[in-house]
Amino acid sequence: MNVFADRRARLAQALRAAGGGVAVIPTAPERPRNSDNDHPYRHDSSFHYLTGFDEPQAWLVLDDSGESTLLCREKDPAHEIWDGVRLGPAAAPAALGVSQALDVAGLDTLMPELLGNHTAVWFAFGVHTTLTAQVDGWLGALRARTRRGVQAPASQRDLSALLSEMRLRKDAEELALMRSAAQISAGAHARAMRFCGQRFRAAPQGSVREYEIEAELLHEFRRHGAQSPAYPSIVAAGANACILHYAAGSTELRAGELCLIDAGCELDGYASDITRTFPADGRFTPAQRELYDIVLAAQDAAAAATRPGARQRDAHHAAVRVLAQGMLDTGLLDRNTAGDVDAVVESTAYRQFYMHGTGHWLGRDVHDVGDYVALGEAPVEQADGLGGRALMRPSRWLEPGMVVTLEPGIYVRPAPGVPERYWNIGIRIEDDAVVTEAGCELISRGVPVAATEIERLMQESS
Repeated sequence: MNVFADRRARLAQALRAAGGGVAVIPTAPERPRNSDNDHPYRHDSSFHYLTGFDEPQAWLVLDDSGESTLLCREKDPAHEIWDGVRLGPAAAPAALGVSQALDVAGLDTLMPELLGNHTAVWFAFGVHTTLTAQVDGWLGALRARTRRGVQAPASQRDLSALLSEMRLRKDAEELALMRSAAQISAGAHARAMRFCGQRFRAAPQGSVREYEIEAELLHEFRRHGAQSPAYPSIVAAGANACILHYAAGSTELRAGELCLIDAGCELDGYASDITRTFPADGRFTPAQRELYDIVLAAQDAAAAATRPGARQRDAHHAAVRVLAQGMLDTGLLDRNTAGDVDAVVESTAYRQFYMHGTGHWLGRDVHDVGDYVALGEAPVEQADGLGGRALMRPSRWLEPGMVVTLEPGIYVRPAPGVPERYWNIGIRIEDDAVVTEAGCELISRGVPVAATEIERLMQESS
């Protein structure tokens, strides 16, 4: 548990540097699904980052001296028959390395004692729905004790920024888990491609339903030890690939169509996030291949722009220029009205076919914590992404240990003036990139990305 103890020590140091106080971090609540059934339990990311503890109904209290208190459920043999074995407060200090552990049943009595005589109480604002009211109640109880020499914290401060900055830069333990998660997810994507290739070789004019492909992904995730998908898997057949957050359904994927899969597993609390687009029957049509190669070139440009000393947004700008040029070359955008690449970028005309950003932070959450802008820099005038200009802070500088996704795409819906051969083609290519000292490492390339390699893979047996 040394890695968690080290993180708690670093957070205590950050609290001291910010003026001191005590931090309160609850885990996530259990969430009802229907009737008396709950959704599968998933801990709070920041709580687990600091404790490694995945039971519900738990709290961490950490003060600026480094003293840590875990509040957790007591052992209860009757309940453990139904819900599983509990660690319990007696075993928690040795198992988790915390200073002490107490019964969470006494939460409202214990919290005022743990918060007393600290300058500030820190917690994540706006994250846990009832926490602000609970803190107010504990502070009210403390203020009633002032004549007994107990002082209540004079201020409430947002813990989110301190924890987000810590979590944004991944340590060696985290990167090892993320590489493993990416490897499992890449294998699942490869399995899905082989599955489709095999099915269409057996019945060239047949079809495969989206949920069948999703089942292959889930099987592969669990077979290799991942606990769950990191987010609802997108499996989009044909025109459905032009719906960005499409959920796998029952649509049939037919020969001659593309399939877009955006799926990744979660392994020990860390997400992976991969998108691949491939032909159902194992062969890209000329029009599909034309657009696919443009998207892949855009991702190559984004990867080249992802390195220490570059800004987080540089990858998006690099990808957009390649996509804009491709849109002009293919006739998706008319040069006579859209102009050259600079004009397309400035006017954001490309957004007709590419309407999202090129990447996001990745870590314990698939859209992980961390500011995207450089908070210490003054706003400058720049394109606002909507065709105008505005004063905005520049994006932050990339540093080794940060992890981003790189996910350009092209989505062509039927529309006047759009060449019909491209209608209903949706393509996205996404990989997970670790910023290194020398540039970036694409940790999810265990599944092919070049069109010819995808076609070759789809000729293999599942």
